[in-house]
Amino acid sequence: MLLPKRVKYRKAQRGNRKGIASRGSTITFGEFGLKAMENAWFTNAQIEAARVCLTRHVKRGGKIWIRVFPDKPVTKKPAETRMGKGKGDVDHWVSVVHRGKILFEMEGIPEELAREAMRLASHKIPFRTHFIARKVRG
Repeated sequence: MLLPKRVKYRKAQRGNRKGIASRGSTITFGEFGLKAMENAWFTNAQIEAARVCLTRHVKRGGKIWIRVFPDKPVTKKPAETRMGKGKGDVDHWVSVVHRGKILFEMEGIPEELAREAMRLASHKIPFRTHFIARKVRG
């Protein structure tokens, strides 16, 4: 599972998920990408499940880049606990994803294989995504 080695603050506030991604919204490393179409939290378990799905479908061929990292702690209080007594312990880590953000990139495989791998990975992701290919210059 992905999680930071160190953080400045152990617990974070929820923040907001509004807006459109200005950074990380174009394909930079590979030829094909999976773009987020909604704002959401993307948990470390969901990122790992999608990554495993991608690597298994391409049979460890090509190269895959993960463009998101879960650096936001989400806290949860234990079940059947009364209100008050402070904020709960860190339960899991999430990455805040704005619409337009590229989540995964791939290269070194045919487009049909990449499209199918991204389609299978998108089933592991709890928000709408879109397959995109790098524009050919010329």
